[in-house]
Amino acid sequence: MSIHDWEPVIGLEVHAQLLTRSKIFCSCSTAFGAPPNSLVCPVCLGLPGALPALNRSAVEMAIKAGKAFGSAIAERSIWARKNYFYPDLPKGYQISQYELPICKGGAVPVPQPDGSVRKVPLTRIHLEEDAGKNVHGAAGSQVDLNRSGVPLVEIVGEPELRSAEEASEYLKALRLSLMYLGINDGNLEEGSFRCDANVSVRRKGTQKFGTRVELKNINSFRFVRQAIEHEIERQIAAYERGEKVVQETRLFDNEKGETRPMRTKEEANDYRYFPEPDLPPLVVSREWVAKVQVPRLVELHARIVEAAGPEAARRAANVVTGEVARLVNEGALDLSSPRFQPAQIAEVFRLQDAGTLSSTAAKDVLAEVLRTGKPPAQIVQEKGLSQVSDESALEAVVDAVIARSSAEVEKYKSGKKNLLGFFVGQAMKDLKGKGNPGVLNTLFKKRLE
Repeated sequence: MSIHDWEPVIGLEVHAQLLTRSKIFCSCSTAFGAPPNSLVCPVCLGLPGALPALNRSAVEMAIKAGKAFGSAIAERSIWARKNYFYPDLPKGYQISQYELPICKGGAVPVPQPDGSVRKVPLTRIHLEEDAGKNVHGAAGSQVDLNRSGVPLVEIVGEPELRSAEEASEYLKALRLSLMYLGINDGNLEEGSFRCDANVSVRRKGTQKFGTRVELKNINSFRFVRQAIEHEIERQIAAYERGEKVVQETRLFDNEKGETRPMRTKEEANDYRYFPEPDLPPLVVSREWVAKVQVPRLVELHARIVEAAGPEAARRAANVVTGEVARLVNEGALDLSSPRFQPAQIAEVFRLQDAGTLSSTAAKDVLAEVLRTGKPPAQIVQEKGLSQVSDESALEAVVDAVIARSSAEVEKYKSGKKNLLGFFVGQAMKDLKGKGNPGVLNTLFKKRLE
């Protein structure tokens, strides 16, 4: 039996830190990088008698995520104590949600290479507090509780992913969606966007799931792919040797490129969930849900691709995640009543492809289109942004650059061919960014060689 006879089954759990100024149950700051244990109080230190008070902004951000992904938002959800003991969890339990989360169902839209959008289903989105951080060094281990009590949403996906590549693309789309919404900064290195992967394999054609293994705390998209690929291969090899796969939690060692056991996997009953006695049920009225506004960025992406063609899918995504998302988050663009049309963005792409606009000028035109809704051609004319591509018009500039750069010319002729970029850059400065870089490259090569 070969590796092709097996099918991976992957489900991802993402913990995303919410961009609130204060923690979920106290007024301590959520700022990153402060001195250890400087952003703490009796509540997030878990001192006896300290009582939690819920942060309204964290709830609104969870509602925003639920609305964006089409989840059912519960009018009444319950806080629960998830009991376990680690040095970075001073209370001995984490306040989370279990049986009745704030959001159920929904799906994450994931752009596909052909321009279509695949909707990967979600099980739930719930609110919870973060634990602190164990810091291990040569002199021993220490605990920093600054992160204790920072608000998180846990986004639990259905086991509908079938390859490491699919998992990576799903994570990228989810991260960008949360950043569009302005509720998460997407920073994997600082741990504000963290992923756990549940991985199992089964024989193709069978419906029953294999034994799943959880991979913890993977902090880059590349490592996500490597960890999942290694785990798939490890499990298939075990089954083909006639061995069983043990249900456990494993850590990914990115230096060795392999996973290793961390602990036997806990089940829900191991956490002894029970309702949090210090917090009432979370009641979210329909009026509150209606007031939470969600920018319709995914719909915009689809409409740009419809106007520009499927080959522009990635380009359209860059525009939406870049300039559009920035203007939305700054409050300078309201996607419920935009001034521009998606077809105008497609027109900017065409002007750039035709050589009328340089990449720099295209960004300027795009920003103006988004803000004003003016036709791209009108903006090009008003701002004098047309790219100069005519060889005869560029030759004089090329000659002028060569004439004043004798030292660089000698170095280029002696073999330092990477100086071509220097010459093109000088010409672009003279042309105030309006020169066609491709034509300039060709002209400089002709003159210098």
